[in-house]
Amino acid sequence: MNPLIHKTSSTKRSMATYGVSIVPTVDISNPSTTSMFALDSACRDHGFFFLSGHGLDGLIQRTWHETERFFDAERSIKNEIVRDLQNPMGYFDRELTKRKRDSKEVFDFLDPTVAAIDVRNRWPRGLPGFRETMTELFDELSGLADRAMSLIHGALDLRIDSRSKVAGSRHSSMIRLNCYPVGDPVPESEREGLPELGETALGYHTDPGTLTLLLQDDTGGLQAESLDDGWIDVPPTSGTIVVNLGDCMQAWTNDRYRAAVHRVVPMTHRRRFSIPYFQNPARNSVIEPVPELSESGALYRSFAWKEFMAARAYDNFTDLGADDTQVTDFRLDR
Repeated sequence: MNPLIHKTSSTKRSMATYGVSIVPTVDISNPSTTSMFALDSACRDHGFFFLSGHGLDGLIQRTWHETERFFDAERSIKNEIVRDLQNPMGYFDRELTKRKRDSKEVFDFLDPTVAAIDVRNRWPRGLPGFRETMTELFDELSGLADRAMSLIHGALDLRIDSRSKVAGSRHSSMIRLNCYPVGDPVPESEREGLPELGETALGYHTDPGTLTLLLQDDTGGLQAESLDDGWIDVPPTSGTIVVNLGDCMQAWTNDRYRAAVHRVVPMTHRRRFSIPYFQNPARNSVIEPVPELSESGALYRSFAWKEFMAARAYDNFTDLGADDTQVTDFRLDR
């Protein structure tokens, strides 16, 4: 029994009160039976775990340097590549979560190694080396995401045919650079008519795809919602990459695993950087519970990934007057 996962009721209350992490670490180069058991328990409870042994420390350090260069660039450079409703790639500083404005700036890009996909990317001028580093990062995290998915296949003990259905595609995946400032990311002169800032820097939500790999700096502020413990910290842990599950994983596993509900608390002393790689299913995928995990009955109806993702992306742009689209909208018991 793993003491990081299984606790008495009194310990659970203490953990929730003090925000102590109960997120397990798996060495992806040599996962142990104990760590795989902990991964399975975490995926059932809050949907988060750490990966060590990934071998990407050098690249990650170079990526932090380029990320800081981008967000410190002149505002005119960032404004040249602001995203829009036709193409959500590029820079943005007024994204919405749960109809509230987030306190963050973002830069989004798709797979730069495929010309037909890269044409949608908006790259900043005047930052030599930026695009090259981001291309290398996309390539390495795409491979790591597939390896992380294999860990989850193993934890679920899926058959070969099911593993081919529970999968992502780099060609529909995305990397985001996040900067969480202290205070409002939008200059005061541009705030008129904008929705109010939320109570948190990033409102509570789930990621829509398969899984997310997250690089986070040492500032802290990421929290996950545990069924057992309430809000818990996902603290910066040297040498690790965070993994959290997305909505598709919850539907595929018929609620055995949980899409990770998470948020970021406001920055009070210094800004925070983070970099998620959002692994998504192939664009034309139809998402539905895997038969071997839903023998007693499917809890979700089938839905098209591209339509689900389009709805979530549009909700981030504008307040539609209702809560954003959720995977639970496709539950059969609604």
